[in-house]
Amino acid sequence: MIALSIDIYAAMTVAATAAGFIDAIAGGGGLITVPALLAAGIPPFAALGTNKLQSSFSVAMSCYRFARTGLVDFRGHVWTVLLIFVAAFAGALAVQSVSNAVLGRVMPLLIIGVVAYVLLSPRMTDDDSHDRLGWCAYAPLAGGIGFYDGFFGPGAGSFYSTSLVALRGMGLTRAAANTKLFNFTSNFAALVLFALGGHVLWLLGLVMAVGAMAGAWIGSHVAIRFGARVIRPLLVTISLILTGKLVWENFF
Repeated sequence: MIALSIDIYAAMTVAATAAGFIDAIAGGGGLITVPALLAAGIPPFAALGTNKLQSSFSVAMSCYRFARTGLVDFRGHVWTVLLIFVAAFAGALAVQSVSNAVLGRVMPLLIIGVVAYVLLSPRMTDDDSHDRLGWCAYAPLAGGIGFYDGFFGPGAGSFYSTSLVALRGMGLTRAAANTKLFNFTSNFAALVLFALGGHVLWLLGLVMAVGAMAGAWIGSHVAIRFGARVIRPLLVTISLILTGKLVWENFF
């Protein structure tokens, strides 16, 4: 049993609110909450599990907000969602036996790829374009991102969004909306496994979830109203911050 002060609960709730706002627009909210939990003295596995709890509520709120506008294609994503769930569950299982140091050295390269695409591609707009992959071909890639989300998580929303724009031809706002469905699936699958392993601080996670949902409600409203004008710069900014953080921690 980990004893936490009221100050820790308050600080983590503020962090979750900011993360929910950012995650609803551009993904990458875990960049705020995971380091915050670790800085508060939460053990790594408990930090990951508790983050999945609060994040599941946050992403569910964003998904609900986007779904009300008709931007989320639930029916067309059934098999993709199932594959993501299985892959994320496997990722959460794998993280318990693989060193985080290895992941930390791979992650900067992945994030740099996202940043390069966002900066160089003129197609990161709200206009739909021709898809390069059908759903059957795209689903394994989505499953790979789901595995990563279960394994560690930060940046997964950015990977989902970028891949939907690049490979499925979606406009950025519609990609952000469907990303929430995928992100919730992989978050929830990982949460199930972390919970079974006893790695979730339920009270802290639920308190953080209140702040995360509030941030997600505001963030999704901003994304729906302003579209790619807001999403693109935030996506780039979050990706660059995450890259710098991971490079500093793992290479210096």
